[in-house]
Amino acid sequence: MIITLASLKGGSGKTSLAVHLSHAISLEKKKVLLVDADPQASAQNWAAARETKPPFTVVGMARNTLHRDLPDLLDNFDHAVIDTPPRVSALARTSILAADLVIIPVQPSSYDVWAAAETVALLDEAKGFKPELKAVFVVNRVLTRTLISKDVVEALAEYDVPTLSNKITQRVAFAEASSGYTVLESEPKKSAAKEIKALSKEILKFLELKRW
Repeated sequence: MIITLASLKGGSGKTSLAVHLSHAISLEKKKVLLVDADPQASAQNWAAARETKPPFTVVGMARNTLHRDLPDLLDNFDHAVIDTPPRVSALARTSILAADLVIIPVQPSSYDVWAAAETVALLDEAKGFKPELKAVFVVNRVLTRTLISKDVVEALAEYDVPTLSNKITQRVAFAEASSGYTVLESEPKKSAAKEIKALSKEILKFLELKRW
């Protein structure tokens, strides 16, 4: 299974979700490859900041032929997660073409909902070559005690892409995790970790799979 985190708007939280989803899948005793297709190399920098080896493998592959090159690397892995750059580019296109599932993070703001149109257009373009490609929205960085996330879900319903019911809250724990660990390590029994695990399970359900 190849999962691409894609959003043409910067600051949507793609890298954080890619890192945490990779860890959640690896906890199911699966070998996961996190592919950093962003020239800014945020995922690689995250791995370099760690004091110990990451629980999954991180590689940089910011190349326009990713959809052709990646399958050859997956013989030793069960799943791959791709972190992508913002903006319409050959890197975004190849990362989407490589995927079985595209996850589009959307922050709860009108700007993000409007920007989602560009990502969906790129997704529709890819489906012309890969009709079986699946996609979902994930509402990310939700502020607690606000109703705006409900409004965002209603606005996203205008697109022909479903929105997962599990949302990821904006938490200090996620921000701190950028220094080289995940909330599944730092506070595995607290709310942030529970949100990631719930999201992972819902993705499985969406894919009609029982386990990773």
